[in-house]
Amino acid sequence: MTFSLIICTYMRPKALLTLLKSVNKQTLYPNEILIVDGSNNEETKEIILHNNFENLSYYKVDEKNRGLTKQRNFGISRVSEDIEIVCFLDDDTVLEPNYFKQVIHTFNENNNIIGVGGVAINENRWEPKNVDKKYNSNSYYELDGYVYPEGLRNRFRNYLGLTSQLASNCMPEFSHGRTSGYPLTGKCYEVDLLIGMSMSFRKTLFKHLCFSTYFEGYGLYEDADFSIRALDYGKNVIDTKVQLSHYHDAAGRPNMYKYGKMVLRNGWYVWRVKYPHPSIKAKFKWHAVHGVLLFIRLLNVITTNERKSALTDAVGRIVGWWSLIFNKPKIMHNV
Repeated sequence: MTFSLIICTYMRPKALLTLLKSVNKQTLYPNEILIVDGSNNEETKEIILHNNFENLSYYKVDEKNRGLTKQRNFGISRVSEDIEIVCFLDDDTVLEPNYFKQVIHTFNENNNIIGVGGVAINENRWEPKNVDKKYNSNSYYELDGYVYPEGLRNRFRNYLGLTSQLASNCMPEFSHGRTSGYPLTGKCYEVDLLIGMSMSFRKTLFKHLCFSTYFEGYGLYEDADFSIRALDYGKNVIDTKVQLSHYHDAAGRPNMYKYGKMVLRNGWYVWRVKYPHPSIKAKFKWHAVHGVLLFIRLLNVITTNERKSALTDAVGRIVGWWSLIFNKPKIMHNV
């Protein structure tokens, strides 16, 4: 199968170069690589000019096309006619050598699969289950012979009965699903949500959908919105053999106030894309979980060294939460 790699980047030339070097080591190389650069300087362009990568096309976009969803749509519009699979990667990832080979294998295995996501192995916290040890269900999540140590926010939710019974990356009616990912079992897991750091789709999908321009700039949760809408055309899976590392480069990220506000507003938007008319119980649980998360961020002001970051994040969440009373986001149906 022919496949294209689209990398949308913003002010991360060094991280991008590291990613492209890992692409060069792939056992199956992309038929084309499209770099869509929204940077407001020339550093990324210079990096590309001074390094030779096969099948690579570089595009520097203007203000009108800047922002993650706009850049992705820009890239899609320039994919070659004969391409069958379109792969997206965050610019701060590094691939394992068989990454693309496994992506294509998974699409070939099942024609009903429309989207494939990978696993960030450097963030994978799953451990083999010790049969001689008893695990507290509020502190550990178990799956396929592995256990996942829950973080503080999930332990709070477990004790308060605010945890989803669905597997990770599957959205319950109150939206807040598990974020544990999956153990490296070698299996594929059917999911609702793919993560933007690593997601690939059949090109035929883009005859019907594009990325929503509701998600401006940094575009928090735009990947969730798109993968939910993709479910109308097939299955999404996370393949634990599709492996990479994700390093969360701080360059190009919004300030924490904007981020906190997006957590609430964009989170509400994605929730209502999946569940336009949630039950009263689901609405209560959605708000209750955000209350727990806000409490933890306020607690971080006194329990961590990043006090300013935690405070501005918390203020953004409060502003975003209150804004939902007077100015709810309008769902964009025709995207």
